Amino acid sequence: MMELLEQSPFDLAKERRIVIIADWLPPDFGAVGQYMQLRALALAEQGHEVTLVGLAAGTGSKVHRKAGKGTLTEIRLSARPVPRSSLLSRMLWTIGTNLRLILAAFGPLRAADGILFTGSPPFLIHLLVPLKLLWRGRLIYRITDFHPECLIAARDTPSRALGLLLELTNFWRRRVDCFEVLGEDQRRRLRATGVPAGRIALVRDGSPVTFASEGPVERLPEDLAGKCVLLYSGNYGVAHEIETVARGYELHHKEGSGRVRLWLSATGAGADEIAGRFAAAGLPFHRSAPVPLEKLAGLLRSPSAHLVTLRDPFVGYVMPSKIYACLESQKPVLFVGSADSDIDLLARSAPSGYWRVSCGDFRGFAAALEALADR
Repeated sequence: MMELLEQSPFDLAKERRIVIIADWLPPDFGAVGQYMQLRALALAEQGHEVTLVGLAAGTGSKVHRKAGKGTLTEIRLSARPVPRSSLLSRMLWTIGTNLRLILAAFGPLRAADGILFTGSPPFLIHLLVPLKLLWRGRLIYRITDFHPECLIAARDTPSRALGLLLELTNFWRRRVDCFEVLGEDQRRRLRATGVPAGRIALVRDGSPVTFASEGPVERLPEDLAGKCVLLYSGNYGVAHEIETVARGYELHHKEGSGRVRLWLSATGAGADEIAGRFAAAGLPFHRSAPVPLEKLAGLLRSPSAHLVTLRDPFVGYVMPSKIYACLESQKPVLFVGSADSDIDLLARSAPSGYWRVSCGDFRGFAAALEALADR
């Protein structure tokens, strides 16, 4: 699927100078940054002059280099982690970070023939579109996650303020030149906001790593050796289903055979909650940090199967990009989520095996673990 990363929305003859804005760039962990760095490199190798602007946990930097037929300039802004203490603190961080990204990219943005921005960090649309008269280039929004829809989906009660923000966001969306969506479910969501179909292109992420037949395989942690291992890798956040996994896994170990071990190579609030619940219940599992991109292929080839989850309110608003690499690894996939998600659309034809469990069906999840162990 790596060739999908090389699909260019830009005409080299007319749009030579490209600016891409993302969030955390490698080696910092962030799926969007990983994909945008690959996209930037692919465009540069085709002959474009690409400027990639993003964030770094360490010292900021600016590096310019030749890449294939073109050039790649990477501008990294030193930034503190996203504060999780409150919605207000996150919004203030987002506003400040977005302003810094725009200011850092301002010169290249003015000169660019094409501008590609993403949903991470969120709400860049509220700066880039109102300033559209300043940009000569075509504005393309790769809508990785929908905001503020994700904030709304995460709430138990309606918010008038978020509702007004959504109305304003949809106003600006209808003025974007072109969208890239990650799935058919996202296309349906975007069309419902009033964006014309002719402005929407489906460009899937693909796997950020390749799986050579002779490639390395990460050794299982000692406490997982010889076990049937279900791996959750990457970010486990607010959009990902927790309750079904937690209750189903406990049922598997307390009333079932207990043959499956969950490996959380993950970060995020969901991973923290599951680890806390399993530890309190005395359930066996393994927790480790996400691995760098260069080790990802080896990690994904090491378990018996992969776990992917998505809460129903987030279908069409979030597309877990990990599914591509999980499928490319030739390992079975266990998906907890809706059949309306493109995760199911992609995984149901997986030759290595696939199970889907609806959110809330914790007994179904326990049964799927038994079926996985039987394999």
